[in-house]
Amino acid sequence: MLIRFFYFLRQHQLPVSIQEFMMLVQSLCSSATALSLDDFYYLARLILIKDESQFDRYDKAFSQFYELISKDIAQGQTLPADWLVKTMQKQLSAEDKAKLKKHDLAELIELFKKTLAEQKERHAGGNKWVGTGGSSPFGHGGYHPQGIRVGGPSAGHRTAVKVWEERHYQDYDDQLQLGTRNFKVALRRLRRFARDGQATELDLPATIHNTAQQAGLLDIKMRAERRNAVKVLMLLDVGGSMDFYIRQVEELFSAARSEYKHLEVFYFHNCPYEWLWRHNQRRFDERVPTTEVLAKYNEDWRVIFVGDATMSPLELSHPGGSVEHHNAEAGAVWLQRFIDKWPKLVWLNPSQAQNWMYHQSLFMIRQLTNDCMYPVTVRGLESAMQHLTK
Repeated sequence: MLIRFFYFLRQHQLPVSIQEFMMLVQSLCSSATALSLDDFYYLARLILIKDESQFDRYDKAFSQFYELISKDIAQGQTLPADWLVKTMQKQLSAEDKAKLKKHDLAELIELFKKTLAEQKERHAGGNKWVGTGGSSPFGHGGYHPQGIRVGGPSAGHRTAVKVWEERHYQDYDDQLQLGTRNFKVALRRLRRFARDGQATELDLPATIHNTAQQAGLLDIKMRAERRNAVKVLMLLDVGGSMDFYIRQVEELFSAARSEYKHLEVFYFHNCPYEWLWRHNQRRFDERVPTTEVLAKYNEDWRVIFVGDATMSPLELSHPGGSVEHHNAEAGAVWLQRFIDKWPKLVWLNPSQAQNWMYHQSLFMIRQLTNDCMYPVTVRGLESAMQHLTK
């Protein structure tokens, strides 16, 4: 919207520069509270308009721009930003949490649409409206066993079945230098050596044998270097609850990149669905169909999933259960396709193993993978690699 505002002013012959526009953006980001329309009007005029003689032209341009975005807001039902500013945190007892009603996914979405159409003002700490800090199924910063998170970060309960926001992820860094070689040593257990390429290494046993056969006349034999020829397909969960394990996954990713010559990496969020992607910055523009990945890599590849497996069970069990889009098939269906092709795949989980029993989705994935889930520890990696080499 701000970029549109910038170009709209330029179209009305107002000499607004890029530097002034960036100053306006920085001012808005540094504001601790949401600005009203009047506040934004005066702030933008203060920063962007340098000559008082242009105030009238700015007033007309601002009024016309407001009429344009008012139509867009009416059509798209955009929530006002000040509705979602968290000002308090309501504490619920275990009994209060147990009394909260869970809704079917379709029922929850219809209820959200109805609530959004009826709501006229900001609410906080309640149990019905879109707001913050309460027990409503809609908003953020509160608690509900099965709701839609809107306009803010998770409160840490990880119970949202849908997230209404544009989410941006970053690729894991595979160039991170490790302070310890433990991960590398553990991953090195997955080995299948082969000699290929040019003969650049001295073959000492063959040289001695052939020299003896030549009655002492030196006969040097060379051979190709012995390399780890194992091929690894790694699928990394990114975003959401995985943000807590970025450092740990980056260390694992760096170790894998240094140990495996043949390594292919794809990203997914929570569960693999109908597409994967190689770069998170371009995940909407350069998606790779999951069926293409399943068809391209044969049974010689070893498949490693990395993720905390913490999500709404609906993502695995129901079509449309994804937090980001309406998936035609349940997540478990797509995961089963990987298991059918690579029965010995493993799932590496960076979360604490003693907490696995508290998440239903994690239990479901362990069942699907025949309990081939291992913690991201040295011992866990060693056990996973031993399983893949069988």
